[in-house]
Amino acid sequence: MKLSYKQKLFSYFFIVFAAFSVVLTVFQQGREKAYKTENLRSSLNEYADIINRYMATDRSLLSTHSDTIGQILRILPPSLRLTVVSHDGTVLFDNNVSNQEIENHLQRPEVQTASIQGSGTAIRLSKTTGIKYYYYAKSYPDFFIRVALPYNIEVQNFLKTDNIFLYFITLLFFIGLVSLIYLSDRLGKAISGLKDFILSAKNHRIDYNTIHLPNNELGEIGEQIIQNYRALEESNKQITIEREKLQRHFHYSDEGIAIFSASRDNVHANTHFIQYLNTILDEPTFNLEGFLQKPEFSKINAFLQTHTPVEANATNLPIFRDKIKKGGRYFTVKLLIFPDNSFEVTLNDISNNEQNRLLKQEMTNNIAHELRTPVSSIRGYVETLLEQTNITPDKQRFFLERTYAQVVRLSDLIRDIALITKMEEASTLFKKEDLYPRAIFQEAITDLQSSIASHAISVYNEIDADIHIEGNKTLIYAIFRNLIENSINYAGNDISIRIKNYLEDSDFYYFSYYDTGCGIDSSHLERIFERFYRVAEGRSRQNGGSGLGLSIVKNAVLFHQGEITAKNKKEGGLEFLFSLKKQLN
Repeated sequence: MKLSYKQKLFSYFFIVFAAFSVVLTVFQQGREKAYKTENLRSSLNEYADIINRYMATDRSLLSTHSDTIGQILRILPPSLRLTVVSHDGTVLFDNNVSNQEIENHLQRPEVQTASIQGSGTAIRLSKTTGIKYYYYAKSYPDFFIRVALPYNIEVQNFLKTDNIFLYFITLLFFIGLVSLIYLSDRLGKAISGLKDFILSAKNHRIDYNTIHLPNNELGEIGEQIIQNYRALEESNKQITIEREKLQRHFHYSDEGIAIFSASRDNVHANTHFIQYLNTILDEPTFNLEGFLQKPEFSKINAFLQTHTPVEANATNLPIFRDKIKKGGRYFTVKLLIFPDNSFEVTLNDISNNEQNRLLKQEMTNNIAHELRTPVSSIRGYVETLLEQTNITPDKQRFFLERTYAQVVRLSDLIRDIALITKMEEASTLFKKEDLYPRAIFQEAITDLQSSIASHAISVYNEIDADIHIEGNKTLIYAIFRNLIENSINYAGNDISIRIKNYLEDSDFYYFSYYDTGCGIDSSHLERIFERFYRVAEGRSRQNGGSGLGLSIVKNAVLFHQGEITAKNKKEGGLEFLFSLKKQLN
């Protein structure tokens, strides 16, 4: 059975304290017994010396058996046995038996010891009397004097150690035992509390309300340990939350991210990094460790070799940035080296941004090109009017009309540019309201009536009067006006235009707009919605268009969460099929 710390502590202290008490008791009793024995021996030695002094004054005491020896013995203990033995072992006198009945005493232990050491003692049974005695024999010049006391209860009690010390040790032992129980209990509670805390921490099931430690130094240490662990646990929770956030960002980031150790072993990479890397490389790979050796990444590899290892006290960590173009796509590459010489490589697909940049650059060039013609014309007409003072009124009116036409064209171009820019960059600014497409299309017909009539065009508005959508009136009007203007400018004269809603579902209305004009070559159908795209060079300028009409139409349809396509009708003419959502999100 496995003992608890409290039980072990109590057992260890109990064994040590008990052993100490036993050794101390035995040692003290031994010393006390030796002390009492020495006192008895000293007393018997005094008795022997007294008798020897009397016998030294009168040697006839042994032969005459006078009462003198009896008188001497009277002043000594009554139970004292006196034996005088010659150096050859002959018993010269014994106060208990006659000399003739006693055998030679030279071999008696006490006598033998006295013959060698001068004195000797022994506790034994007398062969002569059959009584057990405590003998003391002492050697003198003429004989041995042996005195003895019966080894009875009285003598035994005299030589027996005192039990007071034993009682004192026993009392002290029990006091120490109680103190030991108290001490082990306090220490055991602290250790048991810490043990329970460690086990619960190991199993991640800590109930801080059930942990109780004693109010002592060890308890204070335990409380401090628990508080530090609790603080560490809270820190770990925060770190875990931040790690989960980082991992989610790592996996769901649009950037491709890969982290490598200082030995260039891949630690982790998200799916975007692998996808972008395989787009850049000629041969797909899933072994990321060797990608820096590829020619596409030679610059980053050279930078890494130049700037590693990083100095321990470096304050500015090296960062490398570059662009890679592959297969019509553009990627930014960034390398960040960490203090431990591990590094992070990020790949970011900027193809859309780059295309938008190029598109904006192209649009800027196109706008400048489109603005150059009306501005140059206006400047030429105005300069002519200013320089030619003798121009006839008819010529002046001609130049003013031309100038006005170019100003209108310039105004339309600026209007269209502003509208398409607002749709792309500030679409949330457009107000949404309940609209009726038939009424708005009719409004566009009215506004363009003079142009329609001048080209002998018939327009048929077949949109159901009761259908309505949520949308922006300006943009819906721009859809219809630009479609009509496109037909006026490019479809030809003496044609008809027809619009109708041919289908609907729970979310959308579907419209068909077409004219009976000349149509366009099918190779241009996919690009007619691009800004400033021209089927034939100079066609827009010759017909007064800005080149942005159909691009505005497409963006306005997209704003209303619909789609638009264009196709040539079999019987002739160009048809636009588009949808508008009934209720915008």
